[in-house]
Amino acid sequence: MKKSIIMVVNPISGDVDKTQFVEAASFFTEKENLELIIYETSGEGDTVKIKDLYNKHLPERILVAGGDGTIKMVAEAVEKHDVILGILPAGSANGLSVDLNLPTALEDNLKIAFYGNYIEMDMIAINGKKSLHLSDIGLNADLVKNYENSETRGMWGYAIQTYTTLKDMEAPFEATITANNQTIKCVARMIVIANSQKYGTGVVINPDGAMNDGKFELVILKNLDLILFGKIITGNMPIENDDIEIISTDRATIQTNIPVNFQVDGEYCGAESLLEISILHKQLKVAVA
Repeated sequence: MKKSIIMVVNPISGDVDKTQFVEAASFFTEKENLELIIYETSGEGDTVKIKDLYNKHLPERILVAGGDGTIKMVAEAVEKHDVILGILPAGSANGLSVDLNLPTALEDNLKIAFYGNYIEMDMIAINGKKSLHLSDIGLNADLVKNYENSETRGMWGYAIQTYTTLKDMEAPFEATITANNQTIKCVARMIVIANSQKYGTGVVINPDGAMNDGKFELVILKNLDLILFGKIITGNMPIENDDIEIISTDRATIQTNIPVNFQVDGEYCGAESLLEISILHKQLKVAVA
């Protein structure tokens, strides 16, 4: 009896045609004498349907052709099962694949997805939502909101909305942060809740982050002028800057004086004034090179 592999495909993520992904995976499974079960997401009941597919076929691996949102949905569907996720990056921002240093060539990613080693990755719970790599409140969440509401996709779309977001930047917010049995008060433009190092654009925001250490980092950007922003987006994150503070912990709360825009793994989640955050250690197996 052939071993089964499930492939979850998001047909609309990143404005990328997924035909080549499906054809390459089909060719690979045929060559390796494996059965490929393809599931296309529709946005309706996907989590339950993926759970049912897993229970029916009990695969050792599930391939995911999509962006971070698709990966997270599959992760939540199978989080209590012993299964390895193989990522085929195909979103508008592929933050997790960037952080895992996955290659850009589809053929190389297929080999890793099918046969690569794996890491046991942490996830972060934030107000009941789950984050794989980077979430935040403040300026970047403003950008994510603007990008979601715009018609221009891809890197050009991000560039346009980065300019718009900085141009329309509002006053900073006040935050009270409790972590490691200490409470601090600060004024901030942005607070990142980081399980990893990089945004999908490749921008390093948390240089010492690790996805399997049982901790997350709060990266507090107290001021974000054009000079500091320019350093961050060019990969020169200035750790020793008075306007940046990093707290490493496994549990925290953030309370703000006003509702502040909030995003999880590149998905806008509304405005919040209270975040309850905790680590979920070794929650997920992901194939790596």
